[in-house]
Amino acid sequence: MCILPSTSSTVAPTPTAASYPAQLLEPEQRQDLAVQALSGTVTITALAEQVGVSRKFVYQQLDRAQQALAEAFAAPAADDDDVLLELPVTKKWLRQNVLSLLLHCRSSYRGVIHHFHDCLGCHVALGTIHNIVQDAVAGARARNAQVPLSAVDCGLLDEIFQAQRPVLVGVDAASTYCFLLSQESNRDGVTWGVRLLELQDRGLAPDAFLADFGSGLRAGCSGAFAGTPCWGDVFHGLQPAVAVVSALEQQAYAALAARDELERQAARYRQRHGRANLSLSAKLARAKAQEAQAIAVADDVATLVDWLREEVLALDGPAAADRRALYDFIVAELRDRAAQGERRLRSLSTFLDNHRDQLLGFAAQLGRDLAELAARFHVPVTTCRALLRLQRLRDADPRRWQGAAELRQQLHGRFHDLHEAVQHLAQHTVRASSLVENLNSRLRNYFTLRRHLGADYLALLQFFFNHRRFDRSECPERAGQSPAELLTGQTHPHWLALLGYQPFSPN
Repeated sequence: MCILPSTSSTVAPTPTAASYPAQLLEPEQRQDLAVQALSGTVTITALAEQVGVSRKFVYQQLDRAQQALAEAFAAPAADDDDVLLELPVTKKWLRQNVLSLLLHCRSSYRGVIHHFHDCLGCHVALGTIHNIVQDAVAGARARNAQVPLSAVDCGLLDEIFQAQRPVLVGVDAASTYCFLLSQESNRDGVTWGVRLLELQDRGLAPDAFLADFGSGLRAGCSGAFAGTPCWGDVFHGLQPAVAVVSALEQQAYAALAARDELERQAARYRQRHGRANLSLSAKLARAKAQEAQAIAVADDVATLVDWLREEVLALDGPAAADRRALYDFIVAELRDRAAQGERRLRSLSTFLDNHRDQLLGFAAQLGRDLAELAARFHVPVTTCRALLRLQRLRDADPRRWQGAAELRQQLHGRFHDLHEAVQHLAQHTVRASSLVENLNSRLRNYFTLRRHLGADYLALLQFFFNHRRFDRSECPERAGQSPAELLTGQTHPHWLALLGYQPFSPN
């Protein structure tokens, strides 16, 4: 006999409101519970037991109370139409506003007109803007002439072009002060020499100049400063070498591709005809030889250029005499490979041979500075060079810390002072004219606004760049100072104040 289960099931009792005491609490009671929790006079556990609720419920009421308090005492949201400050709009303020738009914002004259119309609701004529600029030029020229240039230790020189006319640029390496900004009709040695001689009257007498290998620039330097060396920019020295390495690598890849294509053709011919094609075999043999030669030349030249970059022209390279010996060896090896028919190597070896002393000028000065440090701390020069090489290693390189530990044992208490002195020397050793290139890139943003420059406009730009303070800088000593302050060591007012204006302050 089959016994069927009963179809009736036990139904759980439906909970009533009395089963949850928290639901019985009135809003006033919940508020009182939150206030007591906020006061902190009774613990959360005691409050929960008194009311017969969970601690979680008490914390929920506490959070709601704190949120309500925060909203009640929050500062009212500022309306976009609220007046935040009031400006004393005078004619003088409008003039300095024009200058700020032109120099800070790099606006055109037409852009200033539209800004005045759209944002200030007034009209300014094109001639008025021109007159404001001309009035500022007089003060800018006077200020430019007052800054002495005797503190310039290393002058960086370069040329840029605007409307096919050269602009001669000179910058102090330490302070980034622009001591020369002049548009000329040509860039020959006479023009450069005249401009540099004019700067001698203001005290320009650097220990060295540093520039690329322009013939007119170097002729002017040697004519105006016969006893001052003009070192070669390391970047411009390596640039043609890197270009040759890239070209040789492309040539090697092309030879490899040509050999691979001939191998495929020979394989297809053998598969179709069951024998080798003598003509293709001869071409393939020549292609393999050309490929091997192209790869060997590309690898050799890449290695030589790496030595040039990482050893000869590096800051932590060997002594000056060893650099010259390695430099000559590299040039000789390049000439040997140029004899095999590489036209690019012939021109590169000639270029490097002609500019050896200029490119290695910094190395001789660095050697003298390291010798002075060694004499001051009574250590061998090799110790200073070892410390310099350690500082150029990455922090994650274990050789840096192992070498530093060994030098600490040798130098004891002199290690820290010598380390700081070598680091300071490395930071102030100039090998490239990057700073003047940086200035050129900033000048280009202003030059694009006009086709024709002019002595007045360049004088104003020179004044602005030299007296505007740096907001930030990777060099901590430059932040908050202008190039003029860094050069002279003397503070000056805001650049607008130097032109006779009063910068606005809400206080």
